[in-house]
Amino acid sequence: MPAVWVVMPAAGRGTRFGGELPKQYLQVGGQPLFAHTLAALFAHPAVAGAVVAVSQNDADWPGWREFAGKPVLSCVGGATRAESVLAGLNALPETVRADDFVLVHDAARPNLALADLEQLLERGGNDPVGAILAAPVRDTLKRAGDDGGIDATEPRQRLWRAFTPQLFRRLQLSRALESAAAAGVEVTDEAMAMERLGHRPLLIEGSENNFKITTPADLARFEFVLRQRREQGTGNGG
Repeated sequence: MPAVWVVMPAAGRGTRFGGELPKQYLQVGGQPLFAHTLAALFAHPAVAGAVVAVSQNDADWPGWREFAGKPVLSCVGGATRAESVLAGLNALPETVRADDFVLVHDAARPNLALADLEQLLERGGNDPVGAILAAPVRDTLKRAGDDGGIDATEPRQRLWRAFTPQLFRRLQLSRALESAAAAGVEVTDEAMAMERLGHRPLLIEGSENNFKITTPADLARFEFVLRQRREQGTGNGG
């Protein structure tokens, strides 16, 4: 797999998490949360560097230029995830060509397994469109009525939960995000933008441990994982 860069949207305020400090800057194990995310990504030799999209006048961004020996760039993100990802794509170095693959990964998803990243790069990099990490839906799904009662049980076959990283070509993804914005469609992940243009990214099954920090309970879960990993003397196994 040729070298790839990462775009990391980190301009959100994490309103669901609560608190004054955005969750990506919360200290975990002596480092901000997004540092653990960068470490998981940079553990793969094919990952060359990252662009982090931060909010305007972000006083919490430490201004890093490198991490783990690899370059870290920053840019001003937007009001939505899609705007931040597009800003990050535009801020990539000139060495990243239009048809080169780029990873997009959540800043608050620090428990990415190296084996999952390897699968994504290997299989997605051989696809004309790209791929995302995801997991099949295993729970029974219920559709709720307005009164809170159950209206129906939904079939879960062929349903997947989308994770990140997501791997797409720089120009294709930029055009997909621009098209969605022009149509007034707020996409919730990069694959959705690609789907609008008729592209069919691969679904690559990844570990359920690649969870996103959304609530304080999620943060406590990652702290527990981190303590276990350090006590066992292991790296990031997801």
